[in-house]
Amino acid sequence: MIGRGPQGQVCVTLNLRTVPLRTRTSLTIEHGPHRGIARAEIERRINAMVAALQLKDREISFVLTDDKRIHELNKIYRHKDRPTDVLAFAMHEGELGELAQGVLGDVIVSVPTAKKQADERAVRLVDEVTMLLAHGLLHLLGWDHRTDAEDRRMRAETARLCSAAGAAPPAGGTPPARRSKGGAGRALSGKRAAVQRPSGPEKDQAPHHVATRRSRKG
Repeated sequence: MIGRGPQGQVCVTLNLRTVPLRTRTSLTIEHGPHRGIARAEIERRINAMVAALQLKDREISFVLTDDKRIHELNKIYRHKDRPTDVLAFAMHEGELGELAQGVLGDVIVSVPTAKKQADERAVRLVDEVTMLLAHGLLHLLGWDHRTDAEDRRMRAETARLCSAAGAAPPAGGTPPARRSKGGAGRALSGKRAAVQRPSGPEKDQAPHHVATRRSRKG
């Protein structure tokens, strides 16, 4: 708006709107294509869950991989010599957590393990993967299930995110996750590094916090 001040000078008033910074997400699909998994649909579901959480100015990486890759990560960071369904690498916890700023971390899902679980539970693979992504995402945000009350709340929130993404609600809720602490380190993906990390001397560097679901095989 243009007007004049008390001494006749021209004054310009600008009406500025605060534009919230968007949360940046990335999706990497390794060893694909995976039957029943479409990149566009997974990206749509991820964005729907991020919107439901009203996240602003965050950076999150999602990776769909195979049993061999997640077995390697599970062995390195959790000392579990077997594949699992989902791993969450949280960057805001641990000694160097303050350096992460808006980087939440990485969620890594094994598609073959998700397929086995989907078949056992008689649900679609894309819905099982969505549930695992939601569960991992909540761990990045600090959700936990150390008590029965926490477990109920996390299951309910996972179901809410699945609903927001258009996925079938998890049958009987989502199993709780087994958590284990890692040492200081960096995210596995995003602009700072690629998921193929760790290799060589960086193998001994664990993310700030590693979480996975509690299951028979996890």
